[in-house]
Amino acid sequence: MEKELGWLLKEKYFGRPTKQFYKDIKRLNGAEPLDYVIGFTEFLSCKIDLSKRPLIPRPETEFWVDQAIKSIVRPVVKSALSRTFHDRRKIRALDIFCGSGCIGIALLKNMPGLLCDMADNDKNAIAQIKINYKLNQPSPEASAWRSKIIKSDVFKNIRNKYDYIFANPPYIPTTQKNKIQKSVLKFEPSQALFGGADGLFYIKKFLKEAKKYLNPDGKIFMEFSPDQKAVVKEIILKNKYSNYKFNKDQYGKWRWIELGF
Repeated sequence: MEKELGWLLKEKYFGRPTKQFYKDIKRLNGAEPLDYVIGFTEFLSCKIDLSKRPLIPRPETEFWVDQAIKSIVRPVVKSALSRTFHDRRKIRALDIFCGSGCIGIALLKNMPGLLCDMADNDKNAIAQIKINYKLNQPSPEASAWRSKIIKSDVFKNIRNKYDYIFANPPYIPTTQKNKIQKSVLKFEPSQALFGGADGLFYIKKFLKEAKKYLNPDGKIFMEFSPDQKAVVKEIILKNKYSNYKFNKDQYGKWRWIELGF
């Protein structure tokens, strides 16, 4: 708790305790997550506002998104340089199940010139994405900073095709609620955590439809739970994805996959 109090005092109150600071201590004592109490978190050099209480971005997600960005930056640059004047086009990405918008915002900020749409089915998340889009936008005139924010149940309202699709779907089985931290269950949005009894509802739906929204030579990046690796592979093969690679997070656990067709 001492470390959390120090972080709260530094980040929210700039080292000067106020009456509100002591109220926030009570919130922490009630098991409310520190990021909610502070009001924001950092994600790949982006400031992610949490005022609408979206799912708090996890370090594991930040790690694999960083790895994904590094894996595609050079090929994107090389491909763009090789195109003729008439053939050049913007690289387009989609952040789906995007919650706070942290992945899409990070893509826009770390990949200049990229176009990135962001989609979620929760109206509260849509409001949060708009806040974070504005908060991290370099300037209203920045021509490279472009995105559509779409309210969509998976791909229902998606109309474009993309070079890259980033997905962090809800994947915790509802049968494992007893294994989840009480503070997570109490404060974070359940719809962003749970993916049905086996945790695979949204993963199955996403992988079944995703190919239709992917450009030729495009790539999908998706997060999953380490214990779902074998069944995720079965779903991939069932949906006839020919190219896939499982990757581990910074803790040595299977956490994300990149795939195409």
